[in-house]
Amino acid sequence: MAKSQHTKISREPEIFGYIRVSTREQNIDRQLLAMEPHCIPPANLFIEKKSGKNFERPQYRQMLRKLRKGDLVIFCELDRLGRDYNEIIEQWRYLTREKGVDIKVLEMPLLDTTYYKDLLGTFIADLVLSVLSFTAQKEREKTLQRQADGIAASKAKGVVFGRAPVEVPDDFEAIFQLWRSKALSGEQAAKLCGFSLKTLYNLTAERRAEEGF
Repeated sequence: MAKSQHTKISREPEIFGYIRVSTREQNIDRQLLAMEPHCIPPANLFIEKKSGKNFERPQYRQMLRKLRKGDLVIFCELDRLGRDYNEIIEQWRYLTREKGVDIKVLEMPLLDTTYYKDLLGTFIADLVLSVLSFTAQKEREKTLQRQADGIAASKAKGVVFGRAPVEVPDDFEAIFQLWRSKALSGEQAAKLCGFSLKTLYNLTAERRAEEGF
């Protein structure tokens, strides 16, 4: 009698896209346009309209449940992945190591785990994430200290503050370094920071004046 044979049907990897917009940035068209060339099936495109401070994201959790080893998740920007760099690194490692999926960040070509499928690729991604996290934290600490010192000095001179200060993102230093090394254009750097190119130039000039160069 012939033995019955069971044919194992392999599952083809799928492509997923995740879009998040905050309450102040409700327009998803920019992110949709960036993902369009990647032919993501509509059922695999997850759109979240939540503040970064509120990380209870039902669409993100639903996407996690659908992901299988070998799948690819596309984000437009790195900050779509988490509310801060600690969260971003935690989610990155969860997706790549525990879920076994690839990640592609469209705004940062170095953060693409499909480019290298070996230890070098993992090393590059981990290195970039670690550098971004470290520089963002250090720059935030320095910025807060410089702001406090500058305000104290100005108040001592009788200066009255009327214009609201520009809100600088936590990852400004990391973005600035990528811009200075020409890995990002000025327009890309300004967009990642959430302000105009003119504001980026003004902040750079102010920082140079503060640091004496």
